[in-house]
Amino acid sequence: MVDSILGAVEMGLLYAFMALGVYITFRILDFPDLTVDGSFTTGGAIAAVMITQGYSPWLATLCALAGGMAAGMCTGLLHTKGKINGLLSGILMMIALYSINLRILVKPNVSLMGEDSLFTSINPLLVMPFVMIAVKILLDLFLRTDLGLALRATGDNARMIRSFGVNTDTTTILGISLSNGMVALSGALIAQYSSFADSTMGIGMIVIGLASVIIGEAIFGAGNVFRATLAVVLGSIVYRIVVALALRVPWLQASDLKLITAIIVIIALVFPSIQRFMKQNRLARRRSIELANQALAGKKGGAADAKA
Repeated sequence: MVDSILGAVEMGLLYAFMALGVYITFRILDFPDLTVDGSFTTGGAIAAVMITQGYSPWLATLCALAGGMAAGMCTGLLHTKGKINGLLSGILMMIALYSINLRILVKPNVSLMGEDSLFTSINPLLVMPFVMIAVKILLDLFLRTDLGLALRATGDNARMIRSFGVNTDTTTILGISLSNGMVALSGALIAQYSSFADSTMGIGMIVIGLASVIIGEAIFGAGNVFRATLAVVLGSIVYRIVVALALRVPWLQASDLKLITAIIVIIALVFPSIQRFMKQNRLARRRSIELANQALAGKKGGAADAKA
């Protein structure tokens, strides 16, 4: 039980990079980017192939980051310069990346067994929390710069920020590139952690990323940038722990992972609505009681005046 929880925390920290990438597009840019399913595999494929060819795991990981950013840039260019719908741009790039990833891998999967990776001599549970904190702080600082503020404003009100002379095409491309770079970085780390890269390892990543973002915001809130990014990281860890616990249920199997993910997302989406509904009911009930008390007090006052 303890080992499975610790393993879930490790996986949650590695997937947190992907969750932060999804947060950038879906929450900051308000852009429905489905490139994630392809760029996650791209990161894992680049890292795995370079490591098996004798390159340094650090260099392979950086190249995976660059590959993801290039994929995101292509999606951004399709949307901003090609004037293609954002959702369709992501779908087109995701489809294209499937073939590109197969070209990179050469075969359906690449094993890293026996190869030196980032986690060969490093315990992820001891190192990744500090790395994750550093990345989170850097992202927070970036989002507070002029460029970061322009990026956030592009998602809030693109027309308004254009009136101030900001090129929203540039900020959109930058945001999508940064997002997919984070996603590819996560893919590279997961490939090294699990000792293999597969052409289908990215399927459903967008749902997992959204689950982490939604769960984190539902539990920890998202009042400002610092709190929102922290909620996303913690949401990724909580999601993995919930999945690990769910898979221990006797009648659930590993093949039910996608179903579990979908159910978790549905609950996370519906829960805030239920909370709001219950809060409104409580307020309405309290208001009704107050009005009834006021009416009763008015009747008693009228009766007292009549007797006088």
